[in-house]
Amino acid sequence: MSLSNAEHLVRPGPPAARTTDGRGVLEGAFSLLEAVERAGGAGLTRLASDSGLPKATAHRLLGQLAELGAIERRGDRYRIGSRIFRLGHGWQAHPRLLGAARGPVRRLAGATGATVSVNVLREGRTMVVAAVPGEVDEIVPVRPGALYPWSTAAGKVIVAGARPGLPLDPLPPSWAADAETIRDRGVAFDHEETVAGVSCVAVPLYGSGPSPTASLSVVTDASSPVARLADTVAQAGRAVSAALRPRGPGVVRVS
Repeated sequence: MSLSNAEHLVRPGPPAARTTDGRGVLEGAFSLLEAVERAGGAGLTRLASDSGLPKATAHRLLGQLAELGAIERRGDRYRIGSRIFRLGHGWQAHPRLLGAARGPVRRLAGATGATVSVNVLREGRTMVVAAVPGEVDEIVPVRPGALYPWSTAAGKVIVAGARPGLPLDPLPPSWAADAETIRDRGVAFDHEETVAGVSCVAVPLYGSGPSPTASLSVVTDASSPVARLADTVAQAGRAVSAALRPRGPGVVRVS
């Protein structure tokens, strides 16, 4: 999957120096897989450059990954293989998150016509785990697995309610005040701060703990008054959170 216009926002630097031990080989292989995923399919020269690996090393690892079904080769280009696709579908940020979000996300997308996504924080970045495309799809295609800076609305609303100690870049001086405002309102906004021409509103999703498990966001064209969507998004977020909370004995869930 690729992020098109947003791809330049998150581009990991070259991996650490490789060694001949198992850990070095694994790091190199994952760097290549990430490079293939970002490119959506590319040749050896680009993948070696993007992953920070010597060309000979990249060629050897790509061949091994292709033998395992993790990479597919078509001519002189490589793309993600079906084995990675199958394995990836087994991962969830929370055991019930995707199931709890499915109905509210579809209804929210239908009601607003906007792009709707469920997001989590991973390695200091905002990662999309589920999405329904909408009106901004041509500007920034929001797809499961897409990575953005934590400072998107979808990330800020999680960070504002999270425990201290998250692996984030140095926080801006204004963050303490911004986080307090987000906690008070229960919503975060992004007006073209991440991608030009795009605005976003996001609310936190809660499981059993006091910190957000994930976020629910709506992405629209920047010309749309995104603030008017806050109540609608918050209502959908409450429905997801209610489905995420553990149900004790004797509690009957009403659908």
